[in-house]
Amino acid sequence: MTQQSIWLGPLRRPVGAVALAACAVAALTFLWLILQQFTAAEPIGMYDMLRPAGRLSVLLMLWSLFAAVLAGAAWLSDTVAPLESAPTGPFDILSLICARVAMIGILGIVLAMSYEVVARYAFEKPTLWANELSLWIAGFVFLLAGLYAMQQRSHIRIFVIYDLMPHWARKAADVLSVFLVCFFAFCMVWGGWNEVVTKLARMETFGTAWDPPIPATIKAAILFNIVLVAIQAVSNLIADWHKAPESHSPMDDIDQAEIENIRRTLKED
Repeated sequence: MTQQSIWLGPLRRPVGAVALAACAVAALTFLWLILQQFTAAEPIGMYDMLRPAGRLSVLLMLWSLFAAVLAGAAWLSDTVAPLESAPTGPFDILSLICARVAMIGILGIVLAMSYEVVARYAFEKPTLWANELSLWIAGFVFLLAGLYAMQQRSHIRIFVIYDLMPHWARKAADVLSVFLVCFFAFCMVWGGWNEVVTKLARMETFGTAWDPPIPATIKAAILFNIVLVAIQAVSNLIADWHKAPESHSPMDDIDQAEIENIRRTLKED
């Protein structure tokens, strides 16, 4: 990624420091929780992570982890990779932060499944939570990836007819596309709002041994995310309104930066 600050400016270093400090607190708390598994009469387990009930160490672990993910995502969103589109407005920055949260979530899935593999095959003590935690995180990753794809304008588009249109017709097609996205979001919220309220009110769980509230949280996240996608679609329409008409060809699918990276890798080998 390029190291030029996009939106944090002078706050980039403090935000990075906050992320590192929160990671350190979360790591130390995690080590303490592991240590008390061997020393405490009633050790705290993953079941207690879902139901802190005033446990200071659990609350410290959860809040420090939340701060680490949020600050880390903000710090990572301050730069863009060569293949990424730079943000064109404030909402693009929010979408980039959500994208970085999804990237961190992938790391969380890898860590959870790696722990499960070691526990299962090295110590013959499989967990009751690794698969469900991975599923839970993956649900948010897929949702946030959709928002990121909308911000990057990387959803599949077919330009065969679009490129034949005059400029005014292209703008009309863009407006129609955004209208359909917003209408779909409205229908989703209208039809799913009562169900989301019900699930959150009783905090519907997964019905397993660990019993995380996956149905309640994912259902609410779906509605929230589809609203963000609709807002991002409107933001894209506004940002692209005065841009010059684009022409598309098969050469657009060729990524020169990726080709250069492959060549560099082959030369190093």
